[in-house]
Amino acid sequence: MSDVVGGAGVRAMWMRGGTSKGAYFIADDLPGAGIPAPEVTAADATRDAFLLRIMGSPDPRQIDGMGGADPLTSKVAVVRRSARPDVDVEYLFLQVFVDRATVSSGQNCGNILAGVGPFAIERGLVVPQADVTEVRIHMLNTGQIAVARVDTPGGQVRYDGSARIDGVPGHAAPIAIAFEDTAGSTCGALLPTGNMVDEIDGVACTLIDNGMPCVVMRADALGITGDEAPDALEAEDSLRARLEAIRLKAGPMMRLGDVSDSSVPKMTMVSGAKSGGALSTRTFIPHRCHKAIGVLGAVSVATAALLPQGPAAEVAQLPEGAEKSLSVEHPTGEMTVIATVEDGEVTRAAILRTARKLMDGVVFA
Repeated sequence: MSDVVGGAGVRAMWMRGGTSKGAYFIADDLPGAGIPAPEVTAADATRDAFLLRIMGSPDPRQIDGMGGADPLTSKVAVVRRSARPDVDVEYLFLQVFVDRATVSSGQNCGNILAGVGPFAIERGLVVPQADVTEVRIHMLNTGQIAVARVDTPGGQVRYDGSARIDGVPGHAAPIAIAFEDTAGSTCGALLPTGNMVDEIDGVACTLIDNGMPCVVMRADALGITGDEAPDALEAEDSLRARLEAIRLKAGPMMRLGDVSDSSVPKMTMVSGAKSGGALSTRTFIPHRCHKAIGVLGAVSVATAALLPQGPAAEVAQLPEGAEKSLSVEHPTGEMTVIATVEDGEVTRAAILRTARKLMDGVVFA
């Protein structure tokens, strides 16, 4: 494809993946570098300019684009067939900021990941196998592998079904996603400081990365109960300022460097479960309060709860057994993480998601 932004349209599929929504592209269809080389090039800037235009950023309403004026609906998946023998496709996640001219590849997104398997099958990158097709996905943001099981009766992706996830109305076909070797995928270690607890600005924090860099704190340490509505927390300017101060100090401690223009780490405040789960969460991502919780964020928080000590461990109610089903509560329901623990370490995490194809066509910049 040419590097010209604007004019000719680009083929895209809009999908809901988990509790997020965004654009899915074949890498070669994008202008510039659909999936970039390790070093940043001018082609990356061409691609990013195109994505900002189609989403309508920077603008709080994203009125001149397809974005939904929320970080959860301003996301992009770039997918290509893999040359590796152990995976089917490669997936690059890009977060298009709403009110800034920024496109970030500094994190994974486990919700948008839920749509990658169906999209790859729809685009012919993966041949469907019988009634269920396993799609092995190399997550390029962090180099880790996810395995998605997609319903494909008669060789076609099925989107309708009986599964439901909190934060999404109705029911859909289940997509089970298992993650392999996600510990330290961004920060280089599960606990990048080597500590289960670090104190930042007088607040005890667990700095953890099991697929998503997170700063985990007790809600009561920040002066909240942990059951407030997201809008109410966003309205607390002093809380937001305090969280951002902690985040900026946590970034270098987590080997992320200056995170002032980054979407990680996420800031999660935990409290005792309110509805029978393992624990309750309120997460800033990082400047807006999430109406649910990200998939890999839930995995990181659940892992924090399984540590011998720390804010999450202090408030969590944990089940017995080597395979633990942890219900992570969030503002619109819960997300269940199934963690396998061997010799005191989480060796595997799986989660249930759903996805739905919303639009397949051409988008213009």
